[in-house]
Amino acid sequence: MSTREGNLEAPTRHAIDWQDPKYHDAADCDKELERVFDICHGCRRCVSLCNSFPTLFDLVDNSSTLEVDGVDKKDFIKVVDQCYLCDLCYMTKCPYVPPHPWNLDFPHLMLRAKAIKFNNGEVKKSEQLLASTDLQGQIAGVPIVVQAANAFTDLKPVRKLMQRALGVHHKAWLPKLATRTLSQSAAPSQPDLTPRNGERTPGKVAIFATCYVNNNEPQIGHDLLKVLSHNGIAYQLVNEARCCGMPKLELGDLAAVRKAKEANIPLLAQKAREGYALMSPVPSCTLMFKQELPLLFPDDPEVKLVQDAMWDPFEYLVARHKDRLLQTDFKTELGNVSYHVPCHGRVQNMGRKTEELFKLVPGTKMTVIERCSGHAGTYGVKTEHHATAMKIGKPVVKAMATAEADYMASDCPLAGHHLAQGMDEQQLPKPALQHPISLLRIAYGLS
Repeated sequence: MSTREGNLEAPTRHAIDWQDPKYHDAADCDKELERVFDICHGCRRCVSLCNSFPTLFDLVDNSSTLEVDGVDKKDFIKVVDQCYLCDLCYMTKCPYVPPHPWNLDFPHLMLRAKAIKFNNGEVKKSEQLLASTDLQGQIAGVPIVVQAANAFTDLKPVRKLMQRALGVHHKAWLPKLATRTLSQSAAPSQPDLTPRNGERTPGKVAIFATCYVNNNEPQIGHDLLKVLSHNGIAYQLVNEARCCGMPKLELGDLAAVRKAKEANIPLLAQKAREGYALMSPVPSCTLMFKQELPLLFPDDPEVKLVQDAMWDPFEYLVARHKDRLLQTDFKTELGNVSYHVPCHGRVQNMGRKTEELFKLVPGTKMTVIERCSGHAGTYGVKTEHHATAMKIGKPVVKAMATAEADYMASDCPLAGHHLAQGMDEQQLPKPALQHPISLLRIAYGLS
């Protein structure tokens, strides 16, 4: 049977059979890594995406055979460690994803190798602590303690100590803890509001705040609530929720992902049954509920219920506009906005909804950059990866700086700060950084 060179059909995704003992068989995983790496070596279309592929091709090119069979299998993990599960290779570059018979799923093969590494006890405790966002957030919202902690981590000797003890690069941008979390300070929804369902959108929203917005940057959440209120949309925060599990997924800690799923899914599924649209203001967390959990738990009906009810904020607002239920009484022109589309937003297969919505705002021109920022969860702050993360983000930094923008924005707040750091380091002109939700609040003229 002949095999097609590439794949012209829409990619499909297979469930992740991580509860099968064979999934954790290191020898079987190495065999699959060798098969996939050999195909990647023959194609090399994805070389510009992240550092996994240059690392692989350098290993091959420096091997005795100049082929994958000449690479020491112990070095396969060097490729795995560079993958931050952005999914772009699968969704935008690889011509051999299913339904192609070669059946490549590079990021989920990397996840399998990461899971084996984690189960073997080879992931450092410092990395596990860095990914424990619920634990870090426990002191958020505690006055004096938070102020002292934020001031303490600004000290250069402390940053040097953190680099040695936790593997956090001393120059990497780090988020501050909020003195009042979103769950402590969110305004309640208007009590007399009658939800208006549209053809595409429920008229009430349950918000999974995410640990980052709740504990570190609650202003994004406040701005989201103001935008919803202005549009007559009732809302509730799912205050009992915990981390979505994405940081643990990036480590291969699938048992922790299951615990997060068991804590969050019943809460969110209940809101979905009550007719709420579910919404998460951070693309990585949204993707976790839209894609990763459904692939890890394909037989769980509540996971499917949450998947079907989950929205990106701008995906929801654009659908609301199509339902003729979105206010377009914008009062403030934003001028030029240099906008970065995060990878975990691109792979949600929803189109460029943020850009689509800002086309409704008079006096606003958006320059769109679709390329990896390099931050990628905890990848960009780790000592061994920070320099590479800054290098990956360099083309985005330059593109955003040359747009002569009034604002710079990214749906991923971490990517936005990472890119702003790149502009500072390269001494490039830096526009005012705002999250797109905050820009929308400004455009509406809401204080």
